[in-house]
Amino acid sequence: MTAAESACLTLAPVLPNPDRPSWSGAIWIGEVWLDAVESADRASVDCGRPAQCRLENAEGFSKARLLVRDRERAVGFVDIAVTDGQVAFAELRDQVGAQRYCAQRRMPELAAGNSAETPHVTVVVCTRDRTDLLKSAVASVLAADYPDFDVLVVDNAPRTDATREYVTGLADNRVRLVTEPVAGLSRARNTGLLAATGNIVAFVDDDVVVDRDWLSVLVKGFGYGEEVACVSGMVPAGELRTPAQAYFENRAGWTDSAQVRIFEWSHVPHDVPLFPFEVRHYGTGANFAVDRQVVMSLGGFDERLGAGTKVSGGEDIDMFFRILRSGRQLVREPGAIAWHRHRATADDLRAQTRGYGLGLGAWLAKIGSDPPMAILALKTIARRRPAMVRHLRSTAQRAAPSSTVKNDLPADIGSGTWRFIAAGAWLYLGVAVRRRLFTAGGSW
Repeated sequence: MTAAESACLTLAPVLPNPDRPSWSGAIWIGEVWLDAVESADRASVDCGRPAQCRLENAEGFSKARLLVRDRERAVGFVDIAVTDGQVAFAELRDQVGAQRYCAQRRMPELAAGNSAETPHVTVVVCTRDRTDLLKSAVASVLAADYPDFDVLVVDNAPRTDATREYVTGLADNRVRLVTEPVAGLSRARNTGLLAATGNIVAFVDDDVVVDRDWLSVLVKGFGYGEEVACVSGMVPAGELRTPAQAYFENRAGWTDSAQVRIFEWSHVPHDVPLFPFEVRHYGTGANFAVDRQVVMSLGGFDERLGAGTKVSGGEDIDMFFRILRSGRQLVREPGAIAWHRHRATADDLRAQTRGYGLGLGAWLAKIGSDPPMAILALKTIARRRPAMVRHLRSTAQRAAPSSTVKNDLPADIGSGTWRFIAAGAWLYLGVAVRRRLFTAGGSW
């Protein structure tokens, strides 16, 4: 390759889609490696020509969002304008350099455990009648650069045989299928835990595509401390082609930071004043791994929570919280990347935000009905009143759609959040009461 050819970067989208976006605000999503930018910059000097950065399938996009990568590390995101299928290399180089400098200042190197250890891992993918999405997720997991893992597909209350036929047709001895007839994500997760063959169990949703290094980085995270029982990864948007996807990406906050964090109950982070109740810092159920023995000792996932139940969510944040409460550590490792397919339509977005609101409300009700945790929550709020006010304001601002997407979304997409939270709390408490009556021999 000549110096002139080396001075031209060509980047591919993380989730290829041949269709041109119909929304004028669509954002092209990809990733760029530090060494590739540096190499193109040096080649530009050598050949005396300006470096270029071309984007594949960029027709219809006016902006690009690139995840800056360095080996197995996620450095951060840069947003840059797209013109004629290219981004200005000089601007890209400067933004990447700034990201690298900030990352080096705020994140010291963490000493991992014995790098020679490669424990067997079971990857659990829970699904229900979404075979087209499942195919992409499983294919990406099977391509993971990790030497010892198996994949367990949990087919939850299926209405068709499509998932069974797909898994059987793979003819890959690393992939097994288990059917859980009772609907509910927590139920499916617990079924996966019981059937797992590895003591580390990694969970990914069926609407993600994982990075090649994803599993290796997740496993490495268990060496960051003596009591690590959970490692969560980053879940960035794999595409931002519609207003619904753009709104959700901003609201979810799953990519707010590329900093590695270690959380434990006895150490309150100075920048998480409402700890341990600011659960958004811990990760999301779309991408995390747990110590199987620890989770089993905690009773598994709460089957009153999660998609497929009346409250539609909350089982992931509940597990993260319970792991911390047990005295174990939780690691957030952004280098373990699972690209997520956000819901593309306004109707799907409404259903998703409703589910998240219900799940959060249910989890808050669970905390409130646990006297020691309710007392701790009240004390935390009393001591940190200004932080609580800032948190509520920030939540409201995230929920409010920006001017670029507002006209394309339901009018109450943000304001309805509190109603869903209240409804989730009511539903959870009702389920808890009925369960106690049933256990005591009463009637439903």
